[in-house]
Amino acid sequence: MADITAATVMKLRKMTGQGMMDCKKALQETNGDLDEAMTLLRKKGLATMEKRSGRDTGEGRVVTRTDANTTILASLCCETDFVAKNDDFIALSEKMLDYVAACDCENGQKLEDVELNGEKFSELITVLVSKTGEKTEVGDCAKFTVGDNSYVGTYIHFNNKVAGMVEIECDSADTANSTEIKEIANGVCMHITAAKPEALNKEDFDKEELAKEEAIARDQVKDKPANIIDKIVEGKINKMLSERCLVNQKYVVNEDMTVEEAVNAAAKAAGGTASIKRFARIEIA
Repeated sequence: MADITAATVMKLRKMTGQGMMDCKKALQETNGDLDEAMTLLRKKGLATMEKRSGRDTGEGRVVTRTDANTTILASLCCETDFVAKNDDFIALSEKMLDYVAACDCENGQKLEDVELNGEKFSELITVLVSKTGEKTEVGDCAKFTVGDNSYVGTYIHFNNKVAGMVEIECDSADTANSTEIKEIANGVCMHITAAKPEALNKEDFDKEELAKEEAIARDQVKDKPANIIDKIVEGKINKMLSERCLVNQKYVVNEDMTVEEAVNAAAKAAGGTASIKRFARIEIA
C-alpha cells in the first residue's frame, strides 16, 4: 500500500471539498492515486443519490440572472433547509445559471446533460451530494430572450423558494425602459408568486381543462330556462378565468383593477402602450 501523506490528503480535500477522513480513506482504497480517489468519491456521491432517490426535495434555492437581453430563472432542490443554506449548495445554484444559459431547454435538452469546461452539470451535482449526503436535483427553469421593446422583471420571495418572471412588451424601447414599466413588472412578478396564475389569458388556458369547466358549468344549470343557459355558462367561465388567468386576476397591489389594467395604466403614464407577453412561476415545495 502506498504511503499516504498528509499533503496528499490535503490536496484531495482541496480538489473535492470532502472531509479529511473521507479523503484519506479514498486514497488508501486507490493506492494513493488522486484521479482514482476523486472518482471513488464521486461514486460515493452517486451511491448516496441512489440510496436517497425516493426522498422529497422540498427545500432549495431559486436564482436569477440577466445577461444582455436574456433573463434566467431556475431552481436547485434539496432535502433540508440546512443544506439549502450551505455555501457549497449556494455556489452550485449560482453556477447552475451558466448551464441554464447554455442549455437548449426549448428543444428538450436536459440541464443535467449540459457540459461546460469538460464537466456535465450532473457531475457537479454528484460532487455536491458526496459532500452533503443529501439528494439534490434540478427543479424548474425558464429563460426569456427579448428584443429592445420588451422588459423582463423578476422577483424572488425572501425565502428563496418561490419566484416570478414576466415579459412586458411595449410599443417602444423608451416605454420598455421607463421607470413605470420597471415598477409594474416588479409588482406583477410579486403578484405571480402570490396569486399562482395558471395561464396568461383565455387563449393560453388549457383547452381540455376549459372544455371540462364548461361542461361542469352547463351541467350545473341544466334545469334553467334554455334561453339563458348559454349566458349563465359564459358568466361562470369568465369568473373562473378571472381567478386563474394572469391578465384577468385582480392585481394584488391594487384590487380595484386587473393585472392587465394595471399594466395599461403604467404604460400610459410612461407615454406608451404595453402588454404582458409571457410569464413564469417557480416554486420549491
